[in-house]
Amino acid sequence: MKRTNLPALGIAGLAIAWILCSPSPGEAQERDQARTVAARVQTFYDQTDTYQASFYQTYFSRMYGRYSRSRGRLTFDKPGRMRFDYARPNGKVIVSDGQKLTMWEPGDDGGPGQYLEQAMRDNALPAAFSFLTGQGRLEDDYRFRLLNARAWRWNGHVLELRPRRADPRTRRILLFVDADPARAGIVHRIRIDDHEGNRNKFSLTHMRFNPAVQSGLFAFRPPAGARRM
Repeated sequence: MKRTNLPALGIAGLAIAWILCSPSPGEAQERDQARTVAARVQTFYDQTDTYQASFYQTYFSRMYGRYSRSRGRLTFDKPGRMRFDYARPNGKVIVSDGQKLTMWEPGDDGGPGQYLEQAMRDNALPAAFSFLTGQGRLEDDYRFRLLNARAWRWNGHVLELRPRRADPRTRRILLFVDADPARAGIVHRIRIDDHEGNRNKFSLTHMRFNPAVQSGLFAFRPPAGARRM
């Protein structure tokens, strides 16, 4: 009799474990909704080869407990090319040719300033804007969750992205997505949270989809005399 009952108990145990581990209907529905919003973002920007927008950036430094704010214009051209031109008095430039990322800051006295060069994979910006660079797939790279949009003071969807693989650059990315069916999938804000508690938010306005873009825009060279960091 014992020999007969053991398999039955094993099957019952597996059934109970499956029930306990399975998401509730509400949780499953929330996951499906998050995937739907992510798919809308991916589908919309898959149709966008070039992109331009004005940005307003707010960066919070946890170490110093303070905010810094700047604005400028950004341009994307698939695959992987992007450029951020910061308005004065900042004047900073961040540019990628699809392989290498260059960040240049002018000197305080108008001098040649300093610059940093690194592979795109070593910087958080290309990952956060991967739906625009065409060098990543949201479904492949992230797990999704919809946050309470009202708590974030947003009249749309707030999609949280968590990297599927450990990423030293990024803890999570928040996409503030349009909920209007006529603009489904359009992202208006992007926030990058790192593991140290720093937050980097970009608000996007005056967006242009598929504008003509000169390829030379992504071949930036720091001015002569600039110090390499």
